[in-house]
Amino acid sequence: MAKAYSRTQRLGSQIKKDLAELLQFQVKDPRLGIVTLNAVKVATDLGYVDIYFTVMKSGMVDADAATIKETEKLLNDMSGYIRSELAQAMSTRIVPKPRFHYDVSVDRGHKLTNLINKAMKEDSKHQHDDADQGED
Repeated sequence: MAKAYSRTQRLGSQIKKDLAELLQFQVKDPRLGIVTLNAVKVATDLGYVDIYFTVMKSGMVDADAATIKETEKLLNDMSGYIRSELAQAMSTRIVPKPRFHYDVSVDRGHKLTNLINKAMKEDSKHQHDDADQGED
């Protein structure tokens, strides 16, 4: 059963590599910020490929909700162009239709990390308070 996914995984890796180069060197849309491709999942029938991305504004600042929505719409609107460029770069008979999605896992990870750090600071503060009370 593992072999059934090897082709889609290889195709996903190739799409991710080619798409990263395409976005970096060929797409010159000023509305498009710094896009990072996080994951590429190719459907088993090769009909479509789900591409998960994150985006930053210029100056390495995390993008707001409006920028994220605009970037997702822009990438999905460009999917025909992107598919044709990928078809020229790849040597496969079928090129899946790209569908772009913002990857919320990075934001969730930051929020969880902040919550953990906050809890650890509060816990260490309570430990110091308890130690100070024990000395009296």
